[in-house]
Amino acid sequence: MKLIRSVRQFQTFTIMKKNRKVFVAGHNGMVGRAIINILKRKYKKDIIITKKKSELNLLNQKKVYEFFEKENLSQVYIAAGKVGGINANKNYPADFIFENLMITCNLIQASFQTRVKKILFIGSNAIYPKKTDQPIKESDLLSGYLEPTNEPYAISKIAGIKLCESYNRQFSSKFKVDYRSIMSCNLFGPNDNYNLQNSHVVPALIRRFYEAKKNKKKYIKLWGTGKAKRELLYVDDMAEACVFLMNLSKNKYLKHILPMQSHLNVGSGYDISIEDLATKISKVIGYEGGIKFDKNKPDGAPRKLMNSSKIN
Repeated sequence: MKLIRSVRQFQTFTIMKKNRKVFVAGHNGMVGRAIINILKRKYKKDIIITKKKSELNLLNQKKVYEFFEKENLSQVYIAAGKVGGINANKNYPADFIFENLMITCNLIQASFQTRVKKILFIGSNAIYPKKTDQPIKESDLLSGYLEPTNEPYAISKIAGIKLCESYNRQFSSKFKVDYRSIMSCNLFGPNDNYNLQNSHVVPALIRRFYEAKKNKKKYIKLWGTGKAKRELLYVDDMAEACVFLMNLSKNKYLKHILPMQSHLNVGSGYDISIEDLATKISKVIGYEGGIKFDKNKPDGAPRKLMNSSKIN
């Protein structure tokens, strides 16, 4: 599929819409659902478009393009992708890099080809080096080696940021495209994934302690030393930040970013050790057994506290 060749061609196919048509890719995920709830509350005139996996395979470039061409969309939230915790990233690296790269490339390219002017690409703090100053600033991207256990996923998200930046640099003046990126800390909340093989830290701990209490286990064993720290954010707060950034005026947005450093961090501003987090969750659930840490298992990044001063 060829890129749009001229401003005239772009303008010919661009029509005025009475109501914005907003596509939330990944609407069944935790972030996607939260974004939809906020859009329905704040932008009641928006027409929200969603597609199930059975209806639209985001890995299929042709099908994605045909869907975009038919819908005539105004905005696209890219919340779709393959996600998981440290165990899933460790066991399925090829799946993580391939699927996330394909989904991101297909959605951004189809958006451009069908005159979508606004995209918000959503990623996570996995993009940052394993060892870097804390709190992590946006400028720390690509300043060191990534955490090995989630490097494939991280590279796919870095590629998404750079895709958005590259399209902006090449086409913003001619076609008025405005593609933005937002990176979150660890999220938790409603509609989270509790599968023990591929869930993130909070839902994984909730399920482990719930089942340990139910089965009256004397102790549970967790990966790592427990000393690694994680910054946590409730998913509705992340969704609020996404909708805010998508609808922020371009002039205000451009004051806080650079052409090749355009992503913004979103976090709570404080972190907690895995050991302390596990203790808190065990108390909330009412589990009275012990906690042991398997030091032969990886911790992941030692700390990932982000500097969110720009978006704040």
